[in-house]
Amino acid sequence: MQKQITNIVFTKNRPMQLHGYLEGLRRFLPAELLRTVILYKPELFGAEYEYCFSQFPGCEIIRETDFHSDLLRAIRNTDTQYMLFGIDDVVYFDGVDFDVIEKTFEMLGADLLGFSLRLDKQQMPEDIEVDNLTEHQVNYQTVCSVDWTKGKTKNTRYPFELCATIYHTEDVKRIVAHTMKGGDFMHTRFAPCSFLTRIVSCVYPRRKFLKKLGSFYNPNTFESWCCRYVQNHPNRFGHRLAFQKICATAIQINVVNTSTANEWDDAQNLTVEALNENYQNGGRIDIDVIANNKPQQTHTGREFFKTKESGQVNHVEVL
Repeated sequence: MQKQITNIVFTKNRPMQLHGYLEGLRRFLPAELLRTVILYKPELFGAEYEYCFSQFPGCEIIRETDFHSDLLRAIRNTDTQYMLFGIDDVVYFDGVDFDVIEKTFEMLGADLLGFSLRLDKQQMPEDIEVDNLTEHQVNYQTVCSVDWTKGKTKNTRYPFELCATIYHTEDVKRIVAHTMKGGDFMHTRFAPCSFLTRIVSCVYPRRKFLKKLGSFYNPNTFESWCCRYVQNHPNRFGHRLAFQKICATAIQINVVNTSTANEWDDAQNLTVEALNENYQNGGRIDIDVIANNKPQQTHTGREFFKTKESGQVNHVEVL
């Protein structure tokens, strides 16, 4: 069966959490329709990552050498109708029928920017109060949508994110193309790791230069630049975000990308090193516990991070 959705997942130093992400994905999203590409930044725990990749052989692995260039290549090589992004600390614990998602895109047409798998009505009483929520009947099921340009919460006014929203691929490509200043010519020559960028960095702060250029030097900047562009040009994109129920949450228990503070947890027993040792010893995220006690927020803390013993210890040689 032809793939319909390309899912690009970002990971660094969290093989246990990536394993949980992929396990939830396999259980709750239609594997036969989903193409998963993992953009992996090699730093720590290489053997454990190789083991994780071996457990999900259908995934395509990109070992990051230059985040901006590698991501652009992955997006440009995408030919599926829809695109989804993922972060390794997200866990899927439920799903929505793909037929419902596709029919919603067809029904709402150009008004629909994305179909979210991380939103539900419980999160948006403020939007409901001001009638910024519409119900639709799709395949005899109820689907809701909000106008993100009138959103009353940080989630309902945030139109582009990397956790669990399905977009038209052509919309993603348009957003990315307009976010980068100077077009392909500038970005080919001034890629974040290029010789010319290193020369400029001798006289001008590298991050400021890349920011002015619109380059993505990690997942946070990719999301931020793209979201800001959509918010600043609302009439170029659909105004509605659709959803049916919350299917995924980002469990915030440690810091990998230190450019963004973790407001949820910094406990020492949940550091990336401690979790990797747990993973080595057969520990896995217990998705059943999460599925039986579904989170009601897009981001959660340690109360939803439960592990179990898989009974399988990882023995992977570093090549």
